[in-house]
Amino acid sequence: MINNQDILIIIQARTGSTRLPNKMLIPFANGKTILEIIVERLKLFVDLPIIIATTQNKADDALEELAKSLKVDFYRGAENDVLNRFVSAAEYAGAKRIIRVCADNPFLNALAMNELVLFASQSSADYISFRINGKPSIKTHFGFWGEYVTLDALKKVASKTGAPLYREHVTNYVYEHPELFKNSWINSTQSLEKREDIRLTIDTKTDFENVSNLYKIVYEIYSNPTLDEVVSILDKYPLLLKQMKFEIIKNTK
Repeated sequence: MINNQDILIIIQARTGSTRLPNKMLIPFANGKTILEIIVERLKLFVDLPIIIATTQNKADDALEELAKSLKVDFYRGAENDVLNRFVSAAEYAGAKRIIRVCADNPFLNALAMNELVLFASQSSADYISFRINGKPSIKTHFGFWGEYVTLDALKKVASKTGAPLYREHVTNYVYEHPELFKNSWINSTQSLEKREDIRLTIDTKTDFENVSNLYKIVYEIYSNPTLDEVVSILDKYPLLLKQMKFEIIKNTK
C-alpha cells in the first residue's frame, strides 16, 4: 500500500556560506535563484508539502521572505546544529518522515525524487538513499538526489551524540551505524558509475559558474531532463569536465 501521508520535503538553506556567501540569493538562471528553481521544480513534479529550514540569523530574513513569495512554509532554527533544525522543522510541520534536500543542487532530479518517494512510501526503513560507486548520494558531488529519513531516526541520533560532525551533517550517523538503523539503498544509473569528474553541487564561485553554464545548455533542450540526458550533454564539454574534476579534488567529501 502506498502511503505518502506525514512525508515532508525539508529544504536546507542559509545565506552564510563561507566559500560562496549569499549563494542562495544570487541569480542563477533566467533571473531566478537556485532555491527558487528547486522549489518550483518540486512543486511542479513532486506532490508533497515543502518547508524551507533556514537559520535564525538576521541575514536569513531574506530566505524567509523568499519562502513567503514562493508560497511555501519555512522554519528558522540553529545555524550549526542542523540536526536540531531538521527535528524541530519536522515537529513544527507535524511530519514523521522527511525527504531532505540541499539547496545547492540546481540539477535536483524530479524523476529520481519521485522514485525515492515511492520507495519510501512502501518501506519501513529508517533511512533511504540512492547509492553510487558504493557511497550514499549525499557523499558524492553529483547533486541529483534527495535522501529520506524518519523523524524517529533523527531523534535517536540527537540523543546519542553531540559531535559537531553529526549535528551539522544530519544523516551521517544514521548510515554510518547500520547496526542501529535500518538503511535501504536505491542503485542509480550505470552512467554515473566510476565517474569522478562530474560536480553539479555548488559550494564555490567556480562551481556556480560551471553549473550555471551547463544548466543553461541543458534546459534549452529539456524541461525535465533525465540523469543520462544531463550526463550526455556534459560529456560534450571536456573543458567543463576538467574544471569540475579540479573542484572535486579541492572539495573532497
